Amino acid sequence: MDNVDAEKEAYDDEHPAYFPVELVNTLSESNVYHFYVIQLLQHFSYDVRVQGLVLAMRSELEPGICFELQADRGMLTANFIYAGSWSLKEEQVNCCRKFQSTLLSVLVEHNVTKLVEVLNSFNSGNSPGIDYLILPLKSGYPNEGTVDWEPVASVLFPSAEVSNSPTSGSNVSNEHIKGCCFHGRSSLVTKDGPVCSCLLQNSVVYTPHNGRIYCISGFLNSLNANSKLNMRDGSSVTYKQYYKERYGINWRCEEQSLLKGRHIFQAQNCLFWDRHRKQKEPSKAMVELPPELCHLIIAPISIDTVYSYSFAPSIIHRLESLLMAANLKRMHLDHCVQNAVIPTIKVLEALTTKRCHQEFHLESLETLGDSFLKYAVGQQLFKSYENHHEGMLSIERERITSNATLCKLGCECNLPGFIRDEQFNPKNWIIPGYKSQSLLNEEFVSGRKMYVVGKRKIKMKRVADVVEALIGAYVSTGGETAGVMFLDWLGIKVDFRVSPYERGIHLNSEKFVNIKQLEALLGYSFNDPSLLVEALTHGSFMLPEIPRCYQRLEYLGDSVLDYVITVHLYSTYPRLSPGVITDMRSASVNNDCYALAAVKVGLHKHLLHDSNALQRDIANTLRNSDKFAPAFTYGWESETSFPKVLGDIIESLAGAVLVDSGYNKQKVFDSIRPLLEPLVTPETLQLHPVRELHEACQKENYTLKKPTVSRDNNRISVTVEVKAGGKIYRHTSCADKKETAKRVASRAVLKSLKQASR
Repeated sequence: MDNVDAEKEAYDDEHPAYFPVELVNTLSESNVYHFYVIQLLQHFSYDVRVQGLVLAMRSELEPGICFELQADRGMLTANFIYAGSWSLKEEQVNCCRKFQSTLLSVLVEHNVTKLVEVLNSFNSGNSPGIDYLILPLKSGYPNEGTVDWEPVASVLFPSAEVSNSPTSGSNVSNEHIKGCCFHGRSSLVTKDGPVCSCLLQNSVVYTPHNGRIYCISGFLNSLNANSKLNMRDGSSVTYKQYYKERYGINWRCEEQSLLKGRHIFQAQNCLFWDRHRKQKEPSKAMVELPPELCHLIIAPISIDTVYSYSFAPSIIHRLESLLMAANLKRMHLDHCVQNAVIPTIKVLEALTTKRCHQEFHLESLETLGDSFLKYAVGQQLFKSYENHHEGMLSIERERITSNATLCKLGCECNLPGFIRDEQFNPKNWIIPGYKSQSLLNEEFVSGRKMYVVGKRKIKMKRVADVVEALIGAYVSTGGETAGVMFLDWLGIKVDFRVSPYERGIHLNSEKFVNIKQLEALLGYSFNDPSLLVEALTHGSFMLPEIPRCYQRLEYLGDSVLDYVITVHLYSTYPRLSPGVITDMRSASVNNDCYALAAVKVGLHKHLLHDSNALQRDIANTLRNSDKFAPAFTYGWESETSFPKVLGDIIESLAGAVLVDSGYNKQKVFDSIRPLLEPLVTPETLQLHPVRELHEACQKENYTLKKPTVSRDNNRISVTVEVKAGGKIYRHTSCADKKETAKRVASRAVLKSLKQASR
């Protein structure tokens, strides 16, 4: 196994942030785009209807992309459907870019000054830039075509400086006005001059007098400048008077009907998964607007289309993340041929930290990957160094699986650039076509072209967590073979093959332990009973016939039990949140839990030892055993400390079964599981009292003082104190171990707090 001395190396926490090459113009001469219909299924009621969108990009996507979005009013499903590929002319592409840049800028920024900057920086040059098109879906799709081209060609906003002159900067042609008049449609005076009413009917406008942007959805034919406007204080004035008094504006076209306007929608973060309150609209979402105060930005465009585009930043951000996860998969496949298909969404889950506040994050995969890594490295060291004692094996395993080592290996594989570690903010989203050329730097990463969109700081532990989560992703979907291949890519060499192994130990095992009784207890028949003797031999009991104690087998059993129990929890409860899976594992895999199991089945009677102190500790534990309820599955319900050896022999027996069965992990689980029953379930899960108290104090803003510790002979006293609501809740507990005393004191304070809150 490769040695990595990562602890001594300084860690540079600044890393590049990669951007998917699939969304970049790589200076191809072809203008062929692949079109995808993004079906948006609306699972909530609202007076505006969500419509689908069309994504046109240079590369093809993996099939089956579908995900959920959490809008402010309910859930949306985004489903990508391939519609075909078409070649677009350069003027068509530029028109699409201008349309999406205009609409998305308005939705993200709510600012016309920014829109002017966007349009003035619009560049159709040949330098590489973010290059994809978001287009409106035709309402009759699929029978009536894919793209609704009418709104795409409807950008009327001038790219020059915004003028307050009613006629300057108009992009509305006289031919259009004449054509509308020929068909009997009236024209209205706007800030852009005379405009056909059909353009205003469905449009996005800007009103310089208050600097706001609105969606127009029709006319209020019964209202004009001389109509009454009811004020909040109960009085009423005409609209003409209101605008004169409030803005100093003299109304010129008094007979024109007012427009039915609505405040422009805000581009949302629909990937934020902890929203408890619905977003409030402005106190007056609907407004009445005089046409002569409006600059046309886009017309015609329906309010449904505008609303649908408010979800585009979240949709594209999730697509960017999926594409980066797919790129990482391909980098790994460049290293090795893998038969298993690893779902891209699982890789993305492993790359997504809790800080993103999305519906998934890496915690449960990290738990699985951590346990697999611990077992894979542990068994490799156990087989490779047959004469090393447990201490040396543990030190080596800890070095290989440490955060420093995993971070170093992850950095060597360029993993930090793929990590998703920040909550999505639409305002930081790069609008396609806007200054994107200057944001991208081309790099070659592991032989593949990548693009970098800046630098960010990522902590060492976070990189290590992602490495473990990626291991978990490969193991959970591709099996252990896929996990081993991923470890090999990282630079950790392990081999699960079992070679013939002669222990060279010859002894009459029945002389030392009751083989039949132990085999009945474990539900397993040993090929080499001497493993049972070794598994039950304490360091104080050494004879020439028994060359070593249980510690090597305990080292191996510790990792295999951790792994098989974690796999059981992960596969039995696939829909549980990552945090709950982690908590269940903590409750199931710990020395106190194992020690309690050993006492309940009487394993202490089979322990070979020659220590008076150990005998006293075991006897003390047995005197308190009548306090343990049969349903207890955790050691932390106890108010006494367990001798570590009681938990160790559960692990050493697991190691003995593993070696004897030819490293059959299922036989280990089948043998040890009955001893640990009842296993923890989501319904029976209880947090460790110390952690539960800490979280309760954080949630309720209670003050938790640092525990005070004192020692009296061999007993340790710990006092836990919480200040809540002006009251002091304090408890002192004594035990032979600090951890036990702190646990018992914390549980007592918790109980008092719960009683006080009833």
